[in-house]
Amino acid sequence: MVALIAARPLRLGSLELASPVVLAPMAGITNPPFRQLCREYGGGLFVCEMITSRALVERNERTLRMVRFAAGESPRSVQLYGVDPRVVGEAVRMLVDEHGADHVDLNFGCPVPKVTRRGGGAALPYRRGLLRDILRSAVRAADGRVPVTMKMRIGISSDHITHLDAGRIAADEGVAALALHGRTAAQLYGGTADWSAIAALKEAVDIPVLGNGDIWEASDALRMVAETGCDGVVVGRGCLGRPWLFADLSAAFAGTASRLLPSLRVVCAVMLRHASLLGDHLGDDRGIRDFRKHIAWYLKGFAVGGPTRAALAQVSSLGELADRLTELPDQPYPASVLGQVRGRTTGERAVVLPEGWLVDPSSRAVPFGAELDHSGG
Repeated sequence: MVALIAARPLRLGSLELASPVVLAPMAGITNPPFRQLCREYGGGLFVCEMITSRALVERNERTLRMVRFAAGESPRSVQLYGVDPRVVGEAVRMLVDEHGADHVDLNFGCPVPKVTRRGGGAALPYRRGLLRDILRSAVRAADGRVPVTMKMRIGISSDHITHLDAGRIAADEGVAALALHGRTAAQLYGGTADWSAIAALKEAVDIPVLGNGDIWEASDALRMVAETGCDGVVVGRGCLGRPWLFADLSAAFAGTASRLLPSLRVVCAVMLRHASLLGDHLGDDRGIRDFRKHIAWYLKGFAVGGPTRAALAQVSSLGELADRLTELPDQPYPASVLGQVRGRTTGERAVVLPEGWLVDPSSRAVPFGAELDHSGG
């Protein structure tokens, strides 16, 4: 059992957070309704879905919708993907000047093939020169008005580790904090996160380091801090279907041993509210269709039969969802799922890279075609 720790605020440049907990940006998940739900349970920083710098600069309609924040949402946090220093700098200026962003996080951790095959995401830190140019452009564009942070992975693979070099470059260029997912791009979301890499990064730089990977319960977050010395944690898959995890995290970092274990009736009420918020945000039809992917996460471990789950996954209106959830008998929260992996898992695989990508680590060349013209998953 990990001992409770005293409350520890997190400072990112001029931004101070009461709780050292960050909601990881997840495509198709961390839109305003989900961020609102999580925020209501606990403090911290709640980051919107990743947007691409080129799409923002070209004022892509979908991207502009994604950077519209809920009324009263503060701080306004955005994760930005980009590979061209000039475009990234312009995107940062737009986020601050036109969209009221309070924080910009740069994505160098995405491991999916459609991104790495073009030299973006987790592939990019291997090119140290280009990484430095992008970070310098972003920090200069922010001009001290908002903190710029960076999220990354350990490296492309166990043969191409980059997090220590990348971290030192980021610190040199004025990045306010680093978040490290303790996996390589080759691991995707499989295996076990290597928290020792987080500890090594914390030793290597003099700016805050946030740990990410395998935080399923609040106790995992405390253990990560105790083992690595990191300044805060980034939570992704662990909160899928469990926005109340942020209550547990806030309590844990405040030194309180409490855990929310909502009964199925309470979970159903949260599901209805989530679906309703999505309807307000996307429209009734799109909202209920978007909510369907959350149903299995919310019901994980509960004794709900296959036919009922299948019917819920096909609901076409908020009213139908409410009717079907009302039919479910109440039951206690299933302790069997606590600490279990949530969301996608994958096996290790070769990372798809542009031809010749590994030849020159110092290269400053911008990879052709990697500056995506759309945002989201």
